[in-house]
Amino acid sequence: MADVEEKDTVIIGAGPGGYVAAIRAAELGQKVTVIEKDDSLGGVCLNVGCVPSKALIQAGHRFQNAQHAETYGITSGDASLDFDKLQEWKNTKVVQRMTNGVKMLFKKHKVEVIRGEAFLDNNNQLRVMDPGPRQFMDNGGGQTIHFKNLIIATGSRPIEINGFKFGGRVIDSTGLLNIKELPKELVIVGGGYIGTELAGAFADLGTHVTILEGTSQIIPNFEKTMVSVVVKHLKKKGIDIVTNAMAKSAKDNGDNVEVTYEVDGKSTTIKADYVMVSVGRKPNTDTFGLEMTDVKLTDRGLVEVDEQGRTSVSNIYAVGDITAGPALAHKAFFEGKTAAGAISGKNTANDYIGVPAVCFTDPEMASVGLTETEAKNQKLDVKVAKFPFAGNARAVSLDSTDGFVKLISDKKTGTVLGGQIIGPSASDLISEISLAVNCQLNEEDIALTIHPHPTLGEPVQEAADILIGYPTNV
Repeated sequence: MADVEEKDTVIIGAGPGGYVAAIRAAELGQKVTVIEKDDSLGGVCLNVGCVPSKALIQAGHRFQNAQHAETYGITSGDASLDFDKLQEWKNTKVVQRMTNGVKMLFKKHKVEVIRGEAFLDNNNQLRVMDPGPRQFMDNGGGQTIHFKNLIIATGSRPIEINGFKFGGRVIDSTGLLNIKELPKELVIVGGGYIGTELAGAFADLGTHVTILEGTSQIIPNFEKTMVSVVVKHLKKKGIDIVTNAMAKSAKDNGDNVEVTYEVDGKSTTIKADYVMVSVGRKPNTDTFGLEMTDVKLTDRGLVEVDEQGRTSVSNIYAVGDITAGPALAHKAFFEGKTAAGAISGKNTANDYIGVPAVCFTDPEMASVGLTETEAKNQKLDVKVAKFPFAGNARAVSLDSTDGFVKLISDKKTGTVLGGQIIGPSASDLISEISLAVNCQLNEEDIALTIHPHPTLGEPVQEAADILIGYPTNV
């Protein structure tokens, strides 16, 4: 039996929540050990999720710009795509560069990394096994670690649905991001964030895409007025969108896959090179012996935590996708810092009022705080202002005028309660509104802040001008 090693702060998982928690804990003077089963640091987001998908989205935009530059009086010629080279760029110049960056940060902060799978024995002890099949490591039966504090950051995994067992030409988002050839036909089951983003990316690269969405609207987390703009662009790319569609089965024929779905009881079968299933993610709370501890879970398998990320066991914390709330990397970043601070006795707390949600569609969508619908459902007395990108000089010069900025404020106090943006660089622009919501700024604070001209940020100020009753460019 291996000797028991004493550790200070142990973190299971080196994804967004885990690696940020490790760095912050080290900065606060803790001796940190991270246990990670994969070869690379950074988790799903950095290796096979949000970062590589944005690389493909950007490549798709570049390819379309090269093919259709005549708007600007440019004769572009015949642009072609080398998919192998694109994948190599994504994997080495983007993903590998970022994972190496995390590795360097760990080295700088003297964070110890143990490669293997953690399995909890009780509230204070775990074992580390070889990744993959659960076999003890060679050093006398595996490492046994007694920890003072533990942060669990094990993330989530794609949900597998009946009739669509992953394998072969039935893939999840990880599989789609790493396919070897560009598909001519692609079916995506699930029109949420991931499905819609990748649909747009592959359509831009030349694939014909069909989205099968089970509800009446793709990306149901965003308001219909925003989604309608995205739908227009998706259809312009040649994407077929089938809503209220129940995916029934996928038959892998070796060189193609047949996907059967139903709408209003009518069954339809279509052929494709691949089908990607993206209908949600399941928290990874059932794979590492959490039941051996006194940590409490919700009926959805999420870890119950307080405002500092502390579980029902005082020395065990949980962050990221395994806790309640949206499964967003930036939420996990924040929670990791909070948990690390709590262990060091800091007066930290998670406050989710200003957490932005972004969908990297074409055009991008972003939202923070309350939407107009949510405000009305809460019977709040609010003012709403909307400024179109069509009235913004920078958007016009970019030939990207679809969309708008919307601000919601309290009618009595003028406090900014929320905002939504659909349009160019919405993912970047939402941060200003996030700051306003988080700090409970007044609409005048935005209106009286001088924004540079001509920039895409001006519509935020323009919407604030409307709220205070002095619109300029409307």
